[in-house]
Amino acid sequence: MFEALDLARFQFAFVVSFHIIFPAFTIGLASYLAVLEGLWLWKKEDRYLELFRYWLKIFAVAFGMGVVSGIVMSYQFGTNWSVFSDKTGPVLGPLMGYEVLSAFFLEAGFLGIMLFGLNRVGKQLHFFATLMVAFGTFFSAFWILSVNSWMHTPAGFDINSVGQFVPVNWLEIIFNPSFPYRLIHMLMAAYLTTAFVVVAVGSFHLVRKKKDANNARTMTSMGLWMIAIVAPLQLIAGDMHGLNTLEHQPAKVAAMEGHYETKSGAPLILFGFPDDEKEQVSYELSIPKLGSLILKHDPDGEVKGLKEWPKDERPPAEIIFYSFRLMVGIGMLMILIGIVSLWLRFKKRLFHASWFHRALIFSGPLGFIAVIAGWVTTEVGRQPYTVYGLLTTAQSVSPIDTLAVSLSLLTFIVTYFVIFGAGVIYLFRQFRIDPDSIELSNEEVKQAGSVKNIIHFVERVRS
Repeated sequence: MFEALDLARFQFAFVVSFHIIFPAFTIGLASYLAVLEGLWLWKKEDRYLELFRYWLKIFAVAFGMGVVSGIVMSYQFGTNWSVFSDKTGPVLGPLMGYEVLSAFFLEAGFLGIMLFGLNRVGKQLHFFATLMVAFGTFFSAFWILSVNSWMHTPAGFDINSVGQFVPVNWLEIIFNPSFPYRLIHMLMAAYLTTAFVVVAVGSFHLVRKKKDANNARTMTSMGLWMIAIVAPLQLIAGDMHGLNTLEHQPAKVAAMEGHYETKSGAPLILFGFPDDEKEQVSYELSIPKLGSLILKHDPDGEVKGLKEWPKDERPPAEIIFYSFRLMVGIGMLMILIGIVSLWLRFKKRLFHASWFHRALIFSGPLGFIAVIAGWVTTEVGRQPYTVYGLLTTAQSVSPIDTLAVSLSLLTFIVTYFVIFGAGVIYLFRQFRIDPDSIELSNEEVKQAGSVKNIIHFVERVRS
């Protein structure tokens, strides 16, 4: 039988899992829109403005769903996690307030100009608005990841007489030990998530429309360049983040790697079946000493096992062992896709390899799956704490009734699947629109300021 704590945790996990997919998409998409508009102003080519208009409506819908799902998370802090809010409020409250007052207001203030001002304001002002929206999404990620990172590696605080965390040094709080690694890792994940959606949509139209798919080719090419460059960098950033986690949360790393025993020359367990009760990994498939080489950069380095901690202070390896491998496996697949794209580009077959385009269509969700798997690894790996080593999850929950949490959880599930299901269906309908069917108005062609583009526009209208 589930208790109120279990249901409250599941409710928050459900809401965050829904919410995180939208910022992961809009952070990258806002930057992509800024790049498209910048290229249009620079090169004076219609295709960039056409792609800008194509993705702008998609961005607006995804941004709106992200805002709505984020509001519900704040609601839960007051209902299900009021003790956590009271204990950490003096530290985390101002940080979340800064996110609203700076990042969200920046996004909201310029979003209207970005969405509706293309033919109403000067092109330089409109481009500035697009840049501000893109910067706002980055700034929002900055504050939220600072909050989350502080919960993993708390710093710059003191505890007062009533058990509250109070700020002592704001710079240490904001730039806590794990924050830079988490910020870089998450931003790269967002850019990859967006790139795979762009590539999947472009590939879909390349497969469906063999000829006259110039815009589809452009978006596919741009997305594949992003994947080829960022995916290997994400591997490096992930390694640095892992070493930081090993320093500050060694129990989490032990659970991720499936190590119950402390070993020198620890193997890298590729796969197996961890059992927290038996404290072992069954049917282990591993590479000797590679675990120590990766974690300690020494093939004979000592890696601590979960038995170094009491059972009630260990994260559940049975969950994060698999989520970590799912995230890493997808990351390796992304790198492979980037390498294949470079090879096809070198052979001048990038837009003619239909087998590759069909594979790319199914790669669209990879970024979202990797982000959720990474979130599960990070947050479940922090257990049994909300503030690592200082405040447990059991101590953070509100004194609530199990029935009340059950009803609110059921309401969230039904509401989310209805509302966000409709939103996702709408997005897929937008994806099916041919990007080469987007037509520019006379004013937009005039803003481009290019005789060549005007001639091209007239020829497209006649055809």
